[in-house]
Amino acid sequence: MTSHSRDSTPPRRGPRPLSAIRTLLASEAAGGLILMGAAALALVVANGPFAETYAQALHAALGPMSVQHWINDGLMAAFFLLVGLEIKREALDGRLRTWPDRMLPGFAALGGMAVPAGVYALANLGSPTLRGWAIPAATDIAFALGVLALLGSRAPVSLKIFLSAVAIIDDLGAVLVIALFYSSGLDLTMLGLAALVVAGLYGLNRTGVTWLPAYLMLGLVLWVLVLRSGIHATIAGVLLALTIPIRVSPGRPEDVQSPLHRLEHALAPWTTYLVVPVFGFANAGVNLTGLSADALLQPVTLGIAAGLFVGKQAGVFASLRLAVALRLGQRPAGAGWGQVYGVAVLCGIGFTMSLFIGGLAFADPQHETTVKLGVLAGSALSGLAGAAILLLARPRVARA
Repeated sequence: MTSHSRDSTPPRRGPRPLSAIRTLLASEAAGGLILMGAAALALVVANGPFAETYAQALHAALGPMSVQHWINDGLMAAFFLLVGLEIKREALDGRLRTWPDRMLPGFAALGGMAVPAGVYALANLGSPTLRGWAIPAATDIAFALGVLALLGSRAPVSLKIFLSAVAIIDDLGAVLVIALFYSSGLDLTMLGLAALVVAGLYGLNRTGVTWLPAYLMLGLVLWVLVLRSGIHATIAGVLLALTIPIRVSPGRPEDVQSPLHRLEHALAPWTTYLVVPVFGFANAGVNLTGLSADALLQPVTLGIAAGLFVGKQAGVFASLRLAVALRLGQRPAGAGWGQVYGVAVLCGIGFTMSLFIGGLAFADPQHETTVKLGVLAGSALSGLAGAAILLLARPRVARA
């Protein structure tokens, strides 16, 4: 992550294919633009002549769950599987491989989760809506990279890599938050069976099994068990990812035949161009008819919007400055502090994960509109302000 960490790394033997989080930065950015389009389309449909059809289609029963639940619990499991694969790869052989690499984005991600949660909590103290404290704590990597893509050379590559690293650690934090705080009515029998399946997956890994279908079939069983256990089903995707082998032979952690490598690159286009946009379309539609300015001042809406726009930039930038001052990391190469601040503001784009956590925090439809308004307002402000700052900021001038 820091400028010196790569220079001091001894060369490795053999080819070293890059992971999806690096090779797909461009496609992630393109996916962010598609996600923006999907969100805009959802708003148009939800406020047009097909608004009722849109709502009915999402709540229509499809087997044991509604269409929207299949999207949020089923399709998004693939998204969380990819998140888990990227976390594992980056931690073992990528941008987060060593502690010096982890320190700067780690500090930024931690501050970027804690401060927004605190801002939301202040706006909702003493209310049952305090349950939504984690909604503004996550960053949407696809959306943020989409904004950076629109800026072209105004954003150095080092900033895009830094943003990706922060988002990976941020995603890990969000997964832990979902597992620990947004699970209820736990079924110990289902949890026990799920643990047995995870043990089986771990056993396959330890015995050197590299046949992906074996992992995926057990992963499907794990998804069903976790769904019925009371823990959110998407956690199954992360658990499965952590058991996928990253090595085929010693000394070649990124062999192109690695099961993790193959699955990651097979999943990335589907999640980027289908799963996440479909989720955005299904969850961003909010009917604005009859809404007054007071709706933006509701504690939930205000807490989310302020958490994303104010809390995120404050938490990320202050933590980053502190880490650099303590010499725990270096500023991204070639980037001035103004550009770094612009990226900190972009971290307030919390669209996908914020909407996802919002759906878990408030299952009742009473807060559905306030959550969506807060996420859309905070994300839009962060995107526009961050882009403006990056357009105006000066790059870092190299010293002779």
